[in-house]
Formats: sequence, C-alpha cells, structure tokens
Amino acid sequence: MSRITTDPTAADWDARVERLTGRLPGRLRDAVTWLRKPSRRPARLAAALALIGGGLLSFLPILGLWMLPLGFALLSEDIPALKPRLEAMARAVERFVSRFRKKP
Repeated sequence: MSRITTDPTAADWDARVERLTGRLPGRLRDAVTWLRKPSRRPARLAAALALIGGGLLSFLPILGLWMLPLGFALLSEDIPALKPRLEAMARAVERFVSRFRKKP
C-alpha cells in the first residue's frame, strides 16, 4: 500500500493556523488575529521570544515545554522558512497521536 504524501509548504502551515485559530474562544481568537497582522511585528517578536524563553525554562513552575511550539509558531510569521518545518512536525505529531487513538 503506497501513500501519496506531499511535502509540507508554508501555505499548508498557514491553512492549519487559520483552522486552529477559528476553533479558539472569541477573546483568544481576537488576540491571535491581532498578533498575526504584519503591523504587529514588534509585539509578535517579543511574545515569540518570551514563549521560547519560557519553554527553555520549563523546569520552573508554570513555565513549560508547551510554550516552545507556540513561540515558534509566532516566530514563523516573520521567518517563513520555519513554516514547512512546523507543518512537518505537526503532521508527525498527528500520525503519532493517531496510532494511539486506533488502539482499543
């Protein structure tokens, strides 16, 4: 059985972010939409670096590894080369999770 897969693209990542943003509660969705606007670059970079820094300090209370992917997702708005890599990682996580969901 052969699977047809396509290489992840920046457009795939953007579509994923749009889908996921649409599922967020109103205020959080508005905040993400506000941060993703091109004119919000300084705020977006500050938030991305703070999230990445917090993820690196995950041994402290409240901070955690959950902050790293969010930081990189924000950073990808300004560094487009990250988008295909993030999409590839998201697909890998989906495949990993789907293996466990199929088992009874």
